[in-house]
Amino acid sequence: MPTGRALALAAVLIGAGALPMLLGDYRTFQLTLALVYAIAILGLNILTGYNGQVSLGHGAFYALGAYTAAIMITQGGVAYYWTLPVAGAVGFGAGFLFGFPALRLQGLYLALATFALAVATPQILKSSHLAAWTGGVQGIVILKPDPPAGLPLSADQWLYYVTLAVLAVLLIGAWNLLRGRSGRALEAIRDNPIAAAAMGIDLALYKTLTFGISAAYTSIAGALGAIVIQFVAPDSFTVFLSITLLVGLVVGGLASIPGAIFGGLFVELVPNLAEQISKAAPWAIYGAFLIAFMYVMPYGVWGLMRSLFQRLRRKSPATSRLRQVPAPAKNGRSKPWEPSDH
Repeated sequence: MPTGRALALAAVLIGAGALPMLLGDYRTFQLTLALVYAIAILGLNILTGYNGQVSLGHGAFYALGAYTAAIMITQGGVAYYWTLPVAGAVGFGAGFLFGFPALRLQGLYLALATFALAVATPQILKSSHLAAWTGGVQGIVILKPDPPAGLPLSADQWLYYVTLAVLAVLLIGAWNLLRGRSGRALEAIRDNPIAAAAMGIDLALYKTLTFGISAAYTSIAGALGAIVIQFVAPDSFTVFLSITLLVGLVVGGLASIPGAIFGGLFVELVPNLAEQISKAAPWAIYGAFLIAFMYVMPYGVWGLMRSLFQRLRRKSPATSRLRQVPAPAKNGRSKPWEPSDH
């Protein structure tokens, strides 16, 4: 990794780690939720941004992870940190199984099928047959975990650091996955599935695995969200949640790993800001913010930042100088360095 990028990454990590010490518990709680949404958006980005499968039903996988954690904590007495890998495994299994019928669907048809999943999820959670586990319409209340003994942190600060650590691990996992051979295969399927199949890529395997990995990320986010909010109920996981995750994906930037963080911040902070501006019509303000973001940043926040960074590099003295190559003289000796035509 270049020195500049390493320093920038170190600065970001130090700043993220220092934020809870500078903010109150409520602001820390908001930032924790933004990180939770960033994990869910990252999972959706793997599926939609890199593989081209549009999903309007990831709120269902978020709910699956949330209820997995809530049931394990309240009825099984399991420690909260063990619920995260279990929620990821359950989400992976559900996404992998849902990916099989989705193989025959593309574009708007797949979006409609996942939309149906999101619409049905709250009604399924309210079912009397599952009320003994899900709590029915009353939901489940979770006690907020305390930090380990000896750490001078509040419960909100501790959950922030836990969520930040999980996000960092999942970001590294997504980075390694998408920069390798598998990531190139996903992008090939997204850009031209017929050509990808002609090159020997197993479309069915990659699509179902991608659906499973994407659902696993979102389920882990759901488990963290349930622990942070301390409550789960069917009406918290309506189709609006799925649309919100898609909005965060587009705002942050399609097919960009860091864009998930900006998308999570937008999803959590902008609605609160809109309500502070106008309590009478907060969603009108939110819509205006969204239109402005899309007009100014059509490729998302990360797309704008990347383009600005590239412009700065082109204007910097180190990169603006023409490349120089030695040219042989007529007498066989090398001439002084001259600008290259390339």
